[in-house]
Amino acid sequence: MLDKYMFALGRGVRGVMQALDEAKRDEAGDPAAAARDVTPAPAQMEAPFAPAPLALGPTTRLMGVVNVTPDSFSDGGLHFDAGRAVAHGERLAAEGAHILDVGGESTRPGAEPVSAEEEAARVLPVVRALARATRLPISIDTMKAEVAARAIEAGARLVNDVWGFQRDPDMARVVAQSGVHCVLMHNRASEDPAIDIFADCVAFLRRSLDIALEAGVARDKIILDPGIGFARTHAQSFELIRRLAELRATFDLPLLLGASRKRCIGAATGQAVASERVAGSLAAHLYGALHGADVVRAHDVAAHAQALAVLTAIQGRVA
Repeated sequence: MLDKYMFALGRGVRGVMQALDEAKRDEAGDPAAAARDVTPAPAQMEAPFAPAPLALGPTTRLMGVVNVTPDSFSDGGLHFDAGRAVAHGERLAAEGAHILDVGGESTRPGAEPVSAEEEAARVLPVVRALARATRLPISIDTMKAEVAARAIEAGARLVNDVWGFQRDPDMARVVAQSGVHCVLMHNRASEDPAIDIFADCVAFLRRSLDIALEAGVARDKIILDPGIGFARTHAQSFELIRRLAELRATFDLPLLLGASRKRCIGAATGQAVASERVAGSLAAHLYGALHGADVVRAHDVAAHAQALAVLTAIQGRVA
């Protein structure tokens, strides 16, 4: 019974009261006790753990990508196994990532949709392990409220929604009630070279922002993403990067830029292999860091950490 009290102390007063009630039922011979396993799972016996919160600062933060998918455009399932994904995340942390973005469903064009149950099975062990092992804020890259809620319980402190709260109507409520940060990304159903992409991005993000604020998400928990490479031409992607400062001024909110290994980088460089677009990705992200990007999302963390460190030194700023 002492073990129950010590475990409950890690959960607060409510946990203590629950443990006392369970102890009384056990002593009284609760008829259901024999039919159930009341031994806490191994994970529950661990010391109380508070995941690291997200903190933006005077220098651009680096978000490392951890794809737990078999069909990612950038790594083709290299880290699909949970153990490999955790090891990869730990390596990115050692290389200088400030945030780790864990995703279990590919958002590449033509990718097969994944059920919430399958997506959760892929990402939850990875989120839980990386939150403890790295002590970095973990981001969950999902468009499903159910997956977001379960990932937050596992330790995620940021929800990265590629549909900006406009795909799953419950996503805003989950984020508001949890108090975590969120990334609202501009997206489109299909590519249209004739539209004014900047105006479209602004209108979409205004709607996403309204949804978030109406649900009770604090404004200082919101980050916006122009959605580079998502249902837009290469020229439109470059226009959005070029106009980052204008986008920042329009909303007066932090921005995330994710151009890493994207097709537009390949179009500009002639490099067809995604993993060999590192230099082009660096160029886009350094431009972004100079024009309002508070976070850059990258696959190649070591190269980005070095480039951002030099940029910070040139600027005479403290990392």
